[in-house]
Amino acid sequence: MQHELHPHSNLSVTNHIQDHGQDILISVPKEFSFTENYSHLSTATNESLYTLRDGMIYKAIAVDQEATIVEISNYDEHHMLIRFVDEHQSISPALRLGVAQYVYDWFDLGTDLAPFYTMAAHDPLLEQAVVSFYGLRNMGIPDLYEAICWGILGQQINLGFAYTLKRRFVEHFGRALTYEGETYWLFPTATTIATLTVDELSAAGMTTVKKCEYLIDTARLIVDGTLSKEQLLQVTDVKQAEKLLVKIRGIGPWTAHYVLMRCLRMPSAFPIDDVGLHNSIKHVLKMDAKPTKAHILELSAGWTLWESYATFYLWRFLY
Repeated sequence: MQHELHPHSNLSVTNHIQDHGQDILISVPKEFSFTENYSHLSTATNESLYTLRDGMIYKAIAVDQEATIVEISNYDEHHMLIRFVDEHQSISPALRLGVAQYVYDWFDLGTDLAPFYTMAAHDPLLEQAVVSFYGLRNMGIPDLYEAICWGILGQQINLGFAYTLKRRFVEHFGRALTYEGETYWLFPTATTIATLTVDELSAAGMTTVKKCEYLIDTARLIVDGTLSKEQLLQVTDVKQAEKLLVKIRGIGPWTAHYVLMRCLRMPSAFPIDDVGLHNSIKHVLKMDAKPTKAHILELSAGWTLWESYATFYLWRFLY
């Protein structure tokens, strides 16, 4: 049985930060480019959960019941800078540490990409990608409910409309923080959505009754403790984790692997049926038609334990 590595499951960020109270310096690995990750984030033109301005990322982050707005920027080749923008807010040690952990996880700074680059340099599908996007990380979704919701909202629709649905969802049911006239949104919590009815979600612009049911059902599973990120992180095999997720109504193999890839950080997570992946392969290999599943399995034979990163880098050709 092939076992997965969970780079964040027991990882403490404290060895990677210098906490100066209002600012935090967070160390980044050699194979990291703030510019490449910023460029990737900028492709989401209707994103509701962060703002890009003058080369800096602004985002509201919640840790338990506390929340704050941070500015994330490049400091030098070895560090990113996290600045708490509201100098009048009392920032507790727990909130500062939680924000640092969130950013560390969001940028997937705990993964050593050197072996991936070594493998990809000799792979016909990946060799161009790792040169073009060197230093790009698998920008994740640290919160399990948010990751599942994004997977459900994106089912069977184009990416642009998925962002529209997410914005409606966030702005109707999320929490807003304001600073200097700007609004920064926090993703709706499972606790909030678990109390809603399908009609209430539909009234907010969700397009199908089934998706509304899935969003509410999943929220209730998380609230009652049936489903948790910690529980899934105990699973050491990607197939076993997929089986646990697809038992949940509304989660099929594509959504399961998307969550395992973007939230649980399972290296072998592989949404092989993803249309974007098919189009990326078609683009790189200059094919007349999209590849078959059998062809993708053949092309990916050398990606063992890097399927997730291979997929993410190939997606980057398109978005």
